[in-house]
Amino acid sequence: MAKQKISEGRNWYVIHTYAGYENAVQRNLKQRIESLGMEDKIFQVIVPTEKKIKIKGGKRVEEEEKIYPGYILVDMIVTDDSWYVVRNTPRVTGFVGSGVYPVPIDQKEVESLFSRMNADKVMHTINLSQDDSVLIVDGPFKDLEGKVSEIDQERGKVKVLVSMFGRETPVELDFLQVKKM
Repeated sequence: MAKQKISEGRNWYVIHTYAGYENAVQRNLKQRIESLGMEDKIFQVIVPTEKKIKIKGGKRVEEEEKIYPGYILVDMIVTDDSWYVVRNTPRVTGFVGSGVYPVPIDQKEVESLFSRMNADKVMHTINLSQDDSVLIVDGPFKDLEGKVSEIDQERGKVKVLVSMFGRETPVELDFLQVKKM
């Protein structure tokens, strides 16, 4: 192996993995760190996730969703040895960076990512966009058709324009009460 350019100090790096294998890579890498005695060079391995509310079987379900599928974060000091341990972990395709040299991510990016991961507010997954035609499937306006005028992602609400008495009337509904047509 050609001598590696070594960046100074402890930083966060992004590692590209096979999609769907992020948790397996995290487990494998932690085992390799322990068995190869690299705890003094590789400190944390994280799969960035956030809580989302989705609908499954007509019910609200809170799920952990990967923020960046196919990527994991590693807090480490890059040396030839630590680079080799990470790079040769099964299902790791490489570091994100220019060429073979890993590029640390900016501290501000790390902070915003951690605040997103540790957020108390759960984001709703609403697969609607403005001007979509929807059918109201629940509540007093059931079976009426309308057009989405606003989406409030944080509260899980949508404003739908419904034609009543010959005019468009805005109705605020929970996103569970509408179905895309």
